[in-house]
Amino acid sequence: MAEREDLEFTYSLIDRIVRISLGELADFSGAKYDGDFSLTLEQAQARKHEYVAEQIEIHPGRRVLDLGCGWGGLLNFIRTRGGIGVGVTMSTAQVEACRRHGLDVHLYDARLLTRESFGQFDAVASLGAFEHFCSPQEYTAGRQEKVYRDLFARVASVLGDKGRFYLQTMVFGRNMLPPEQIDLEALRGLPPRDSDAWLLALLGRQFPGSWLPFGQEQLTTCAEPHFRLVSSSNGRRDYIETIRQWNARIGASSVRKTLLKLALLPRWLKSSDFRLAFTSGVSANKVCFERELLDHYRLVFEKH
Repeated sequence: MAEREDLEFTYSLIDRIVRISLGELADFSGAKYDGDFSLTLEQAQARKHEYVAEQIEIHPGRRVLDLGCGWGGLLNFIRTRGGIGVGVTMSTAQVEACRRHGLDVHLYDARLLTRESFGQFDAVASLGAFEHFCSPQEYTAGRQEKVYRDLFARVASVLGDKGRFYLQTMVFGRNMLPPEQIDLEALRGLPPRDSDAWLLALLGRQFPGSWLPFGQEQLTTCAEPHFRLVSSSNGRRDYIETIRQWNARIGASSVRKTLLKLALLPRWLKSSDFRLAFTSGVSANKVCFERELLDHYRLVFEKH
């Protein structure tokens, strides 16, 4: 799994910029347009929340665990539905932001989840966090599927019979390169800057410590000892539009954002990783989705 310092690098550094751009309860996972790209970002995110509520039955009094809760968008929706939401994240900035809005969020490693941690839940959701559960080192060591099997077992341990787990995640797509072609050389200018190898290497800098699943089949196989797959839908085109909307809002100029970016100047000068990740001028994940190097799925599992 990506370590805490990796996730702090990806999320805590951009915390205030994201909240200024997307709102205090920023929803930083793919929205649900269903092909209707006339929807606003807020409407598409609300549609996603309604879909999650329908799939895992978010009702008054139901306890729902959000693994990798981000800035609390889904937790806030659960609260409006009368549910009881508990969130965990590895970003200190996200914990502080969520708690300021009265959300029950903890700085906690999902690899340690047990029923003793927070009790039993009626449902579990994870939107955009599963990407971080396996590290490149674990993949290289041949441990990726064990990591996923262990995580599914832990999620199952906090659910009752027929409890549901909503999983929304990026995966490697059908045009993914052989992993050995994605290395530091791609960022040293050997392949062209717009090549697939360069983009995937840049993605690894923007999300350090994280390695994606190889399609939904790998996930459903790892889940099988504990869960059956209830439904699956593809969200690749929706995610492309979501990222386009994010980029427009985050890139929109404001005095507050300019001051925040200036405060990061010392880090920019000292860290080549930081310069690559945040100032390359390229939205690597958007282009990777467009080229089908990446894909995206919404999976609904039910405990046996």
